[in-house]
Amino acid sequence: MAQQNTSEDPTPPRPDTPILTSNLNLRSVVNQNSYFGFSASTGAKTAEINRVLRWNLTVQSYYDVNCVDIGLIVGIPTVVLLLASLGLVYYFRKRWLSRRSDRKMSRKVMRMPGMLREYQYKDLQKATNNFDKTRKLGQGGYGVVYKGYLANQKDLEVAVKMFSRESLKGQDDFFQELTIINQLRHKNLVPLLGWCHNHGKLLLVYDYMPNGSLDKHLFRVGDANSTTLSWNLRRKIITGVASALYYLNNNYNKRVVHRDVKASNIMLDAEFNPKLGDFGLARTLDFEKTSYTEPQGVPGTPGYMAPEYMFTGKANEQSDVYAFGAVLLEVVCGRMPGTQIGTYPLLVGWVWALHRKGQLLEAVDSRLGEDYAVEEAQRFLLLGLACSHPIASARPKTQEIVQMLSGLMPVPHVPSFKSPYALAPVLILEEDIIPVTTIDTMFFTA
Repeated sequence: MAQQNTSEDPTPPRPDTPILTSNLNLRSVVNQNSYFGFSASTGAKTAEINRVLRWNLTVQSYYDVNCVDIGLIVGIPTVVLLLASLGLVYYFRKRWLSRRSDRKMSRKVMRMPGMLREYQYKDLQKATNNFDKTRKLGQGGYGVVYKGYLANQKDLEVAVKMFSRESLKGQDDFFQELTIINQLRHKNLVPLLGWCHNHGKLLLVYDYMPNGSLDKHLFRVGDANSTTLSWNLRRKIITGVASALYYLNNNYNKRVVHRDVKASNIMLDAEFNPKLGDFGLARTLDFEKTSYTEPQGVPGTPGYMAPEYMFTGKANEQSDVYAFGAVLLEVVCGRMPGTQIGTYPLLVGWVWALHRKGQLLEAVDSRLGEDYAVEEAQRFLLLGLACSHPIASARPKTQEIVQMLSGLMPVPHVPSFKSPYALAPVLILEEDIIPVTTIDTMFFTA
């Protein structure tokens, strides 16, 4: 409280230092939201004027500020350190699991017969320019295929197949394909050069096929890298694929069911020799087994899948024959199996209708003009229909197909029209009950 100033100056000066000062801790008294004011009294007999000339209120909570400062100083580095520690633990655990998986896969592969080469991931990464999208050759449910150049092998051109799934299922598919193709040796199968399993990545290295896949030349009209296949090339491709299927079904110590024979899986080398590839869905059969049953779902491509395989999940030699029949028809006709022509939703239905009308040769690819062998084209089309028969037992065997293509054996009789009721005794097998009308709609719209 300042001393009384008796000067007549209406605004007496303040003293340099206050006479009364006090630091008050009002935390326990003042609420979060409070009002401050002043009051004074002179009493009944004293006449004085009480004035507040100037006041200043500063509210500080040293305790809170210090806590926040300490929290920031101690808490942030602690959180950062904790997150960094968790990140390091995750990184090293993932790296340890990856290396353990690599070692496990390496031991499995090393037990395989033969001398299959193991590539380093960094070499394949360099060969494909870090898996550049411009190097992409194809893509499917299994992953992506890239073109690469192996500098340490004199710039050898290769196709690197990277599996997209790194789960147990992906590893199973990878090992299944590796196991099967490693033991196959045939001029019409895509040669496997090696493998890689590093950093959790699953890769297979194949010989590069300069002319790409068959479907590119059949259906990608106007593509700069495609060409209209001559009849001689089509014959070569058909007979080569048939030879490969015969080998898979008969000349291996365990029979192989490919389950994905289609134009996009038939590769063409520099001389247009066919090479059947993509064994991701392939399975081996012991000779005492008649089929392989898929436990979950039915993988494959519509148009190439045999009806009994779609409905029962059982794949065998005859389901591959059905797929070959679809390929045979599309090579001769230049149309996809699922092509709708007029009122026919499938290519096979349209070809069968032409056969019934005696106009079978109208199915031949119009791009060939008259530059094809008439008798051979008719034989190939009839064989395609025979392989596409909805009753598995009525289809020819792969050995017979090879002989029929070469003209050493006649094509089986293909009726111009089949009654849908003929399917009932065959397609209703074991636990499978297939309505005949459904099968008739799918396969006999002719």
